[in-house]
Amino acid sequence: MTLKRYSPRRLTAAALMSAALASGLSFAPVFTPQATAQETLMRTLTVTGQGEESVPTTKTQVNLGVDVQGSDATAVQREVAQRTAAVVELLRSRSVEKLETTGIQLSPRYNYENGRSEVIGYSGSNTVSFRMPTESVGSLLDDAVNAGANQIRGISFVAADSALESARQQALREAVADAQTQASAVLDSLNLTVQEVIGIQINGAAPPQPIPLQRAAEYAAASDDATTPVIGGEQTVRAQVTLQIRY
Repeated sequence: MTLKRYSPRRLTAAALMSAALASGLSFAPVFTPQATAQETLMRTLTVTGQGEESVPTTKTQVNLGVDVQGSDATAVQREVAQRTAAVVELLRSRSVEKLETTGIQLSPRYNYENGRSEVIGYSGSNTVSFRMPTESVGSLLDDAVNAGANQIRGISFVAADSALESARQQALREAVADAQTQASAVLDSLNLTVQEVIGIQINGAAPPQPIPLQRAAEYAAASDDATTPVIGGEQTVRAQVTLQIRY
């Protein structure tokens, strides 16, 4: 018969356990960090708040073009260049902002007949974009047409950068307040109390896109002395904030 040998340490531990059980002592369970984290997650509420702030637009973004057609490619390109140069000189004299060329094109025009194609001429164009205060755009457009432009390819309205940033901050504050109000309404109805915010996520507070005014108008010349009216609107900044709240 083989006898198991126990170390003094094991005998001591076993003896202490037996003594504790005999005396009626109980041992509290040990909670691991993982168990504590799971319990915390079970006691959280996630809410998403919305914020919205509108600001008036004060500037207008314009895409202005020169279109020319003719039978000779060189002549068409030359006329496009001359007329565009006159338009650009006018725009620079008015100190417009963000002036840049956004498109140049020269392409043949075809006549299709009896399954055959024949070049009958060429089309050339040049497009520039710029930004300026809305109240001055109307008269500038009229002057640009007189200088050689014959296409208004698009107009959009934008607010000042500083105004958009202020609106963004305010929209975020409104989104946070909305999320907190939702959380309080839910927890109060359940007789629960907000303990702390343990998570914050900003889902969106990007500057809005410019407000487009879809207009592609062709002009031969200004017909009278009336100034083209250009009226802006408002841009709206929207924000979402998600809060994770422990209760």
